This record gives sequence, structure tokens and C-alpha cells, in this order.
Amino acid sequence: MGLEEKLPAGILLTSVEKLAGYARKSSVWPATFGLACCAIELMATGGPRHDLARFGMERASNTPRQADLMIVAGRVSQKMAPVLRQIYDQMSEPKWVISMGVCASSGGMFNNYAIVQGVDHIVPVDIYLPGCPPRPEMLIDAIVKLHDKIQNMKLGVNREKEITELEEARLRRLPLLPHLREGVQ
Repeated sequence: MGLEEKLPAGILLTSVEKLAGYARKSSVWPATFGLACCAIELMATGGPRHDLARFGMERASNTPRQADLMIVAGRVSQKMAPVLRQIYDQMSEPKWVISMGVCASSGGMFNNYAIVQGVDHIVPVDIYLPGCPPRPEMLIDAIVKLHDKIQNMKLGVNREKEITELEEARLRRLPLLPHLREGVQ
């Protein structure tokens, strides 16, 4: 990312982590990717009643190079999937993704060949937002949770260690179905 990645761990890095986390959290610019009815709720979040501007996110980016948060609102078709991935790849690091609505998260009621069954097949998702369509209050809650995640993100070697620990913990997680837990299928 930058100079902060090269700093050694210690007291100075902790202060830099807190300052960088606060700055990143306070300057998230979304690249809205509204594809269906969830996009109307996304637009309502920017209106005067819910006021997305109080989080410093009033500027919806017209170009992915200036955005660091992608909000995928609605169902993603197979034809739109490569475009979504291209926009995600053009975003600068660090970048985050919110999957807004049940259609973006899992395909929703559209279980057919034309709809991607979850945007996580195309881009890594940080926060899943349920609902059909989710209310603007739910999107604001997801954004607040993402801000907390951004603010507490580690830097430098601590970040690499944190990512490794999270990946190992995810691999150790047991399946939810009891017959798979015992190893019998």
C-alpha cells in the first residue's frame, strides 16, 4: 500500500495504524453498482432522510479509479459479471465490497442460468446485506460495520499475520451439518 507497510511493529506502528484507520474510515468513496430494485434503496440512502454524507460518502464515484468501496445492489447477470470484475480490478487498493440484497448475495429467487448465484463468485465480498430489498437503515448499518472493520485493520507485517490467521481459522471451521462433522457422508 505504501510507507506504512514497510514500518516495523511496535508502539509507533500502533499509533500510525490508528491514525491511518481513522483516515481510511472517514474517506470511503463508493462506486455504486445498482442493477435492480435494490438500487432504489441505495439511492434513498443518499437522500436527505438518511444522509450518507455524514459518513463522508456523499461523492459517488463515476470512475472506479477514485473509489474504494463497491456496493453491488441487485442481481448480477452472467453478461454483467465480467464488467463487474473489470470495474473491481480498476479500483485502487485497499478496496471493499458490500453485497446489497439477497439477489446479489445468493441469486435470490432467480435460480436460473442467466443470474450469478452470488456476487462472491466474481469479487471478494466484505459484508453481505440481506433483504429484498434491504432498507436504507440496513445499508447504513452495514457501512458503519465496514467502517469499524477498516478502522481496526492492521498494517505492515501485522496485517499479513492477521490475514494468515483468519484464513487458517476459516479452514479449521467445522461444517454445519452433523453428518459432515463426523466424516460420514
